[in-house]
Amino acid sequence: GCAPGEGRDDAPLAEGARLLGSSAAPGPSRPPFFDALRAFDEQRAHSWHSPAHSGGTAFRKSAVGADFLDFYGHAVFRTDLSVSVGALGSLLEHTGVIGEAERNAARVFGADRTYFVLNGTSTADRIVGHYSALPGDRVLVDRNCHKAVLHALVLSGARPTYLVPSRNGYGIIGPVPPSRLLPPDGPLDGPSGGDVALAVVTNSTYDGLCYDAVRVADLLSKSAPRVHFDEAWFGYARFHPLYDGRYGMAVTGRSLPGPERPTVFATQSTHKMLAALSQGAMLHVRSAPRAPVRTRALDETYMMHASTSPSYPMLASLDVATAMVDQPGPSPVIEEALAEAIAFRQAVAHTAKAVRHTAPSGEENWFFGVWQPEDVTDPDTGETFLFEEAPVRLLLSDPRCWYLTADQDWHGFPGLPDGYCMLDPLKVTLTCPGVDAWGNRAECGVPARVLSAYLETRGIVVEKTGGHTVLVLFSPGSTREKWVALLEALADFKALYDGGAPLGQVLPGIVAAHPRQYDGLTLRGLCDRMHGFLDACDHADLLAQAFMALPEAALTPAARAVRVRRRPAAASGTSRPGSVPP
Repeated sequence: GCAPGEGRDDAPLAEGARLLGSSAAPGPSRPPFFDALRAFDEQRAHSWHSPAHSGGTAFRKSAVGADFLDFYGHAVFRTDLSVSVGALGSLLEHTGVIGEAERNAARVFGADRTYFVLNGTSTADRIVGHYSALPGDRVLVDRNCHKAVLHALVLSGARPTYLVPSRNGYGIIGPVPPSRLLPPDGPLDGPSGGDVALAVVTNSTYDGLCYDAVRVADLLSKSAPRVHFDEAWFGYARFHPLYDGRYGMAVTGRSLPGPERPTVFATQSTHKMLAALSQGAMLHVRSAPRAPVRTRALDETYMMHASTSPSYPMLASLDVATAMVDQPGPSPVIEEALAEAIAFRQAVAHTAKAVRHTAPSGEENWFFGVWQPEDVTDPDTGETFLFEEAPVRLLLSDPRCWYLTADQDWHGFPGLPDGYCMLDPLKVTLTCPGVDAWGNRAECGVPARVLSAYLETRGIVVEKTGGHTVLVLFSPGSTREKWVALLEALADFKALYDGGAPLGQVLPGIVAAHPRQYDGLTLRGLCDRMHGFLDACDHADLLAQAFMALPEAALTPAARAVRVRRRPAAASGTSRPGSVPP
């Protein structure tokens, strides 16, 4: 059976086929590689080359193989080819229709050059760092970075100087303040020496905070000739005016004129927030005269991190994802996702307001919240609306509705200049009772892990769970049926909590696995116990201290990695789990 709200997920497919027809283009361009791949498949050529399954034929020779073939379908195996098919070109050499698809993506995404990367943004990050820095060079690194950025430091031999953002009371990591992007008055911290070769900023953050990218590039250009925006979660930004100027490829000679403009790299996990297969990513490049990209050197670095046996279905998905957003003006695909996200945000806020109004006189009632502005103002009329009552068109079209401003306290980050950072509507953070954005704690609360465990029993899997927050992502694959099911599940959780439901009724698997710990406990009792523990151990404060406090760097990451690898196995086996051997 279908999970709640998922029964009609194929409806948009049928509707799209009816409206477009089987041969209609999704945008002004067709995907060149996908079209060529399909045309080659229709030839039914005999395969005497790798991969050895030969279009799926090998799977038919065993029962389990046939089951595998039937499950995935024949087309994916017939188009799982290799570079031996010269008519399709080469990914490593960027030739043929593969090269044509990459050049088309560069046009659509606003880059000078685009590379299709088949191991995710993790690999794209390593390519950028490995190319940009040499041993001893300095790299300015957002403390809120992916581990692949740290891998690039190991590969390049560079020395990091960390740009440290702050955390709010929910534990959400905020932007790096503008003042921390400027060159320091004194020497850079850590081991001395090394020119700054690169600066790396995460944009948007996991929780949906996105910078004014042009301003960030301008500030960092005082130190760095190259800026790398890790946009793993932000590949759609170019395709809706709500995000104008907030993505790496918006940094151009027109938006940031002058000789100090840095070369910009943007790495994007196309699969994360657009319609592509997992691990499908892109690396976009915009060169500047200050630090011109050496194409041959970058190509060689790319080949060091790429497979000689790329997945052609994955390449085709990147090509198709590009064509889906290749539209003049706002992309309907992104516009629809934004509209659904805003509808869900307003529905949760409406529900919370209704619940509060039904509380008996003198008592408080509760519901889940959303981390978002409490009210917004129409700049044309000056009229202010509660968020849940604001016109959808206003929320869809004016980025000022989503700014983190110094005069509002909903976000928990003090002192940010207007326009520097905005919240992406597509990243929806649900807040649970027990703590607020400034870290003020209540006597009772609902730890988010309990909520997400309950949601899993309803067939709902969220993106991330924090102490008292849950992150859900809206994307082109989101539907109204899904978010209605999520809202219903939130209401049901509240009813079970308020009604004193036994934990065995709500989370039977946990109680069955650990009866001595949980048998006889109610849902509210579990929440009280966990919330009390998190409060007593200062969990949020400890996490903030661990994040903000940087130890003195006695070695470069590369030297540290060498020492760890050379440590005898017997000695390293005595290390405490999670520790780094001395």
